[in-house]
Amino acid sequence: MPELVCGGASLTCSQGTAPCSLIIPPSEVTKVPFQGAATIISKIPMTNIPGFAMCRSPMNPAVAAATAAASGVLTPQACTPLLLLPWMQGSTKVKVGIFPALPKNAKLICNFGGSISITNPGQTKVTIS
Repeated sequence: MPELVCGGASLTCSQGTAPCSLIIPPSEVTKVPFQGAATIISKIPMTNIPGFAMCRSPMNPAVAAATAAASGVLTPQACTPLLLLPWMQGSTKVKVGIFPALPKNAKLICNFGGSISITNPGQTKVTIS
């Protein structure tokens, strides 16, 4: 069974240049050993996911514009994820509040073409299915 994802979990994006940490705001009530538990809706840019340094996706309008200005040479720009859908593959049995809990094997798709994965769940004591 995969681990429950909590605040501080490490995330990577296939189009980003650096990992980032998942943020669960203090207003979240459900805590798993002193950390906020994540759900499938813990995906708000800059609130939950601060970005992956620079974005390399030509589907990102800022990257496309900078690349065009550089005569077609890919020019990464600051990452501001566009995350419209929830995390895929939330827990089928465990909920945090009213939403499915977020397991380590979940994926999130950025509308700019990146695939976001969880590389470290932020804790290793609680598993979910």
